[in-house]
This record gives sequence, C-alpha cells and structure tokens, in this order.
Amino acid sequence: MRLRLTAWYVLLLGLTLVLFSFYLHLRLEHSLAAQMDDALQVAASQALALVGEDQGHPAFATTDAAQTVIRRLIQAGFAGRLTAPDGTVWDGLGDAQHVPAGPPPVPGWTSVEVEGTDWRVYSQPLEAPDGRPIGWLQVARSLAPSEQASESLFVQIMLSLPLVVVLAAVVGYFLAGRALRPIDRITRTAQAMSAQDLTQRIEYEGPDDEVGRLARTFDQMLDRLQAAFERERRFTADASHELRTPLTVIKGRIDVTVSRPRTVQEYTHTLHDVARETNRLIRLTNDLLFLTRLGQRSPSMQLQPVDLRDLLSAIVDQVRPLAEAKALELVEEVAPGLRLTGDPDHLIRLFLNILDNAIKYTPAGGRVTMRAVEESTTVRVTVRDTGPGIPPQHLPHLFERFYRVEADRSRETGGTGLGLAVAAEIARGHGGTLEVQSTVGQGTTCLIHLPRSQPGAAPA
Repeated sequence: MRLRLTAWYVLLLGLTLVLFSFYLHLRLEHSLAAQMDDALQVAASQALALVGEDQGHPAFATTDAAQTVIRRLIQAGFAGRLTAPDGTVWDGLGDAQHVPAGPPPVPGWTSVEVEGTDWRVYSQPLEAPDGRPIGWLQVARSLAPSEQASESLFVQIMLSLPLVVVLAAVVGYFLAGRALRPIDRITRTAQAMSAQDLTQRIEYEGPDDEVGRLARTFDQMLDRLQAAFERERRFTADASHELRTPLTVIKGRIDVTVSRPRTVQEYTHTLHDVARETNRLIRLTNDLLFLTRLGQRSPSMQLQPVDLRDLLSAIVDQVRPLAEAKALELVEEVAPGLRLTGDPDHLIRLFLNILDNAIKYTPAGGRVTMRAVEESTTVRVTVRDTGPGIPPQHLPHLFERFYRVEADRSRETGGTGLGLAVAAEIARGHGGTLEVQSTVGQGTTCLIHLPRSQPGAAPA
C-alpha cells in the first residue's frame, strides 16, 4: 500500500508538472510574441516620425536627432526600410536586407525566415497628405533571442522535472510510511491478539485525522470486545456454578439415599428435594434460553394491543397469596384506560419478576406498591417496596446475569440471579426501559417505561 500510494502520488505529481510546464512554456512563447509585436509597433511609430522626403520619395531624415534615434533602434536589434508600392527600396536602417523583398501582402505583422533565422516584420502603409498610398514602412526584428529564451526554459524544465519527480518519490515514500504507521501498528496489534489476551492497544497519540480516528476507533472496539469477552467468561463461570450446585445436591441426595435401605417417608423426602432442585434447574435453563433468544432479537414476540390495567390486576392477584404469607401490604394503583402494544406473555413475565423480587426481599409487615400512570408518549409502571434497599455500588450491575447483591440471598429465596436481566431484556424488546432506584434502609423502586399504543387500538 505504501508503494502504491507513492506511485500514485508521483504519477499525479509528474502529470501535473508536465501539464504545468507545457502551459508555462506556451504562456512564455505567447508573452514573448506579444512583447515582440508591441516593440515592433513602437519602433515603427518612432521610425515613421523620422520619415521625410529626398529626391521626390520618402526617406529617413539625416539630422543629428534623427540619426540618434536610428542608432538607438539599430542597437535594439531593429531593421527597417522604406519601399515603393512596387517593392523598390527607397531607404533603410540597420540590417535592412533581412526585411523580405517585394511589396508586403497586407498591413500588420508577419513572420519570415531569412538565411535560417526567423524574423518578425511589421508593415505599415505610407500615405500622402491627400490620403493616397505612396509606399510602405517595414520594421523587422530577429526572433532568435525569444527562441533562445523559450528553448532555455524547455531545457531547464526537462532537466529539473526528473529531479523533482525523484525527490517527490523519496519524500512521498517517507510521508506515506509515516501516515500508514498507525495502520501498521493496528495490523501488528491485531496479529498479537487472541481470545486469551485482549489487552493490546495501539495508543495512538498523533493528530486527529482519518488515520488517527481509525486507530482510536480500533482501540475503542478492542475495549468493547474485551468487556464482552469478560462478560461472557463471567457468565460462563456463573452459569456453570449455578448448574453445578443443584446437580451436586441431587447427586448427593441420591447417593445418600441409595447407600442403605430407607423408609418410604425417607424416599419421599429425597424425591421432594430432588424435584425442588430439578425445578430450579428448569427455571435456570428456561431463563438462559429466553435471554439468548431475546439477545438474538428472535422474532418470537407476538405483539398486540394490551389493556395494562387488566394485565396488572391479574398479576397482582396472582402474587397476592405470596404477600399475604409474609403479612405484606400489597397496594395496586393503576389508572384506567392504559393501553400499550406488546407481547402479553412477556409482559406478564416482566412484571411478575419485578413484583416477585419486591415481595421476596421485603421484610414481614412491609409494603409493596404497584402504580401505573400515563405520560406523554409512554406508560410508567412503578413498583416500590419498603425493603432494606440496595447499596449504591451495586446499582450499575443489577441487570447483569447472575449478579447478586448478597452472595446467598438469591439461593435462600429460590432465585437464579437472572430475574432483573430477563426483565430488562423484555423492556428493551418492547422499546422501553427499566431503571432501579434504591436507598439503603428506605426501600427500592423499579421504574418501567413502555411506549403507549396508537389511538384507536383495541385491547386484547
């Protein structure tokens, strides 16, 4: 890539220089020709002022002043002559033999070649006082100086152009290497990375150009990948731990039971323990499967209009026995006419998880309140409890899979550590959000925001 960039740079630069040199050469020739024509016209005007009469025909004056002007014109390289209409030469100045013989075809400028030298000639008619043409004034000047200047410029261009291109190639190769250095570092960093080591970074400190943004974006991508890998490792370890514990319990209970003959009551007790742990495994695998499907954005949601008041009332009635068993006050404050579009089964799972957590972690005699109100574009459902609260350092991690505020609390209550993660994924799948606010010693509040249904939608 470095060689290709240098080659393109040199090619474009060389083409630009050639075109510019060609243009410069043409402009120089045009400028020299224009200057030559202007100089011939001025010289013709000066020579015309010196024309007098001698023996009945026009001739250059012989006064001292006239001769001074003539010498000045000759020193400047001009030649001239006065001719009759038939081409007869009456008088001349300088190298008049270089002026072509014969009458000029038309007034103005012409270019002729005399003895291998190009001359520029300006012809001007002479008129009598009555306007009758009586002859011609011709002034000429050699084009050799102009041609030498043009050729000299061409030679200098031909000599300097390869040197400039070579210098540009060297500088371009160096600059291309410097510009591509971060990309080379990206390549080496990518080659040095593996799934076991994602700590490599480019750490680019150059200007904020395209390459700099690419290097910083690559570092940010590596940060996200490392965080994702760490989450996956942690998830795998947590899932393995969660699966190993009930399996160990099941195997231990079975080994102890079959180690010697037991009574029917002992066998029944063992089977109940095995069934409880099996149910825990089933809930865990179902939650993991559900999270995987939601994470893959599987089109499993059956969206339809939902009357939220009826849905929440049914959920509250379902968990009310759990609240009464702990002597909890369960309050329902749901505004009428709340409608949204969603999957009823998933929404039931969302609100059941939130209410179940609130009831589990609220001490006996406490209070759990569910409130639902309509906002401008969303429906806000609030679940507030009077439990012990959650320390601030744990709040950012509540929606991580298998995360527990206390190491043994979820196991004692039969949880898997996936309830809030499932609830957050369901809310996100419905285009909403789930937020947890908590103060230690004062309780916890879960805020769920879900988009409202369009007007005119019929409830399910």
